[in-house]
Amino acid sequence: MVKFAVGIEYSGTAYCGWQRQQNSGSIQALVEDALSFVADHAIKLVCAGRTDAGVHAVEQVAHFETDVHRDLKSWLRGANCELPKDIRLKWVVSIDKDFHARFTATARQYRYIILNSSVPSALFHDKAGWEFQPLDHEKMHEAAQDLLGEHDFSAFRAVGCQAESASRCIDYISLSRNKDLIYLDIRANAFLYHMVRNIVGSLVVVGKGDQPRAWLGELLEARDRNRAAATAPACGLYLLRAFYPERFKLPIESKKPVLF
Repeated sequence: MVKFAVGIEYSGTAYCGWQRQQNSGSIQALVEDALSFVADHAIKLVCAGRTDAGVHAVEQVAHFETDVHRDLKSWLRGANCELPKDIRLKWVVSIDKDFHARFTATARQYRYIILNSSVPSALFHDKAGWEFQPLDHEKMHEAAQDLLGEHDFSAFRAVGCQAESASRCIDYISLSRNKDLIYLDIRANAFLYHMVRNIVGSLVVVGKGDQPRAWLGELLEARDRNRAAATAPACGLYLLRAFYPERFKLPIESKKPVLF
């Protein structure tokens, strides 16, 4: 058996999310089917982090095993020929047996994009969240710094979260602005269900001036999801990349500038 790692880019708009489901189209099902066509046997993928319906990925990482021998170009081009235009394999590499897309990942990084303009966008309506009230991104950035470090993130955990513990460690969080676009970039060892979107929802409240800068820290301490703001829409969320030990030597396409 040979193990391969793949980097996958997708627009999540038309799908129920990453995970294969019986009655809904998923990214996992389509990529597995495409790789199975090339392998001529069933392929099972394990990913770095499952994304929800409507969430996008710049570089999702997954692995699979097979006893079929194909060169890397055959895996890449053959699978992409079977995939819809909104899903693409960016790279395929053979990988050490001890690599695991989920369990050997040391961190994941997400980006959330907010279009902050008086009217919504026709072109990017499914690629960014939208807020018409002016947002103070600098105040949002300052508020977000209270989330750095290891904490219990129950205040930003969705009801359906199945994680055994709400403890997570955020080692980087930043908000920046380019004209009408506000970018939240966040990196952590792992994330809870809807954690990023729930953080964004509460930061928007701070950015509008409805809550003070210290409110995020207060929510964190309270550990009560009911006190936090509504969940931000899925369409603005992007899985940028997963981080792995350097010895695996994975290609990192997401280091390049991404998104509008």
